[in-house]
Amino acid sequence: MTTPLPWPQARERAYTAPTPPVARVLPLMQTPGTVLAEPLYATAELPPATISAMDGWAVCGTGPWRIVGRVLAGATGRGIQPGQAVEIATGAWLPEGARAVLRREHGRVRAEDTTPPTAAGCSGAPVALLDGTVADGTDLRRAGEECASGALLADAGSVLRPALLSLAAATGHDALRVIPRPQVQILVLGDELLDTGLPHDGRVRDALGPALPSWLTWAGAEVIGVQRVGDDAATLARAITGSGTELVVTTGATAAGPADHLHSVLGQLHAELVVDGVAVRPGHPMLAASMPGDSADGPRRWLVGLPGNPYAAVAGLVTLAVPLIARMSGRGLPASGRIRLDAAERGAGGDHRLVPVAPVGRGGGGGAWHALPFRGAGMLRGLAQASALAVIPPGGAPAGVELDRLDLP
Repeated sequence: MTTPLPWPQARERAYTAPTPPVARVLPLMQTPGTVLAEPLYATAELPPATISAMDGWAVCGTGPWRIVGRVLAGATGRGIQPGQAVEIATGAWLPEGARAVLRREHGRVRAEDTTPPTAAGCSGAPVALLDGTVADGTDLRRAGEECASGALLADAGSVLRPALLSLAAATGHDALRVIPRPQVQILVLGDELLDTGLPHDGRVRDALGPALPSWLTWAGAEVIGVQRVGDDAATLARAITGSGTELVVTTGATAAGPADHLHSVLGQLHAELVVDGVAVRPGHPMLAASMPGDSADGPRRWLVGLPGNPYAAVAGLVTLAVPLIARMSGRGLPASGRIRLDAAERGAGGDHRLVPVAPVGRGGGGGAWHALPFRGAGMLRGLAQASALAVIPPGGAPAGVELDRLDLP
């Protein structure tokens, strides 16, 4: 029986075990959630031209203005002279000579016969005139006011969240050099698990299969699928070898019970146990293993074994899976915040404890936090109400002492 690793050491080992990831150039639409492998620079100024910030009229000179045309977004119009205006849509490029945009609600259009009569003696056609007042530069977005071409937009290591992805697209990028998200296959083990309906006859609902994809996506992985596997060693071995993903995450079968086959299967697959048990409650029997790749010279694959009890599984996830995925996806080891609890928490012998917590009142992370009940290995109510997990050291924590905090999705 191996000695469980202390919780901080297990977390650090899970992060440092994989080799550094390899960057790839991917089309922009394939990069959400990935990490930039190099700094991101603007390839065009933003906006690329002076544009209208409102629906209304682009005007030149002082009013009243003679309306001589219309410019919609996606088109350009001819230049205008003093005393002229063009109707303009939000986002349209300003015609040359325009000095401001008069908002639609601030202008008034009237008709006046000002065109010369025709040679046949007929009177000229009515011309639309625009009345209103507007200061120079009103409701414009100047070319380059947000960034110049070549401006640094984000450092290497930045996660491509939606807003940054939009910025990359707006400044002209079609592809980016990134660290791809590791692909993960989830294997939910146990003959006792039900996918639907109420618990009955010794069988219970699967509480992890529906939730783990969200957890792992939040951590930076790309979840390929969730597969149910019965309590059979041969079936488990086939599921692991057939997954084809860089990382396999399993639930259950990590201990030494009569239906716990994970250790023996990993031995058959010539896996190397990087972490085999952690001194933390809940979640003692979690593990992380490195497995041979699909070819002799190919990269090694990884497996994280989470305990089957729901809260214990989450403890295993934040201890081993989240750091491992962070390394594989090019992210730093997730930093822990700091909090103070409003009441003392007991110790757990030589083990750390991960306790669900929520802020007191509306104080948020800067004020006091309180520990929640229903925190047993098989429980979920405390976790469902929590904003974070407090890391309680082996000796316990008096009220008001500063503690590490692991934020939850």
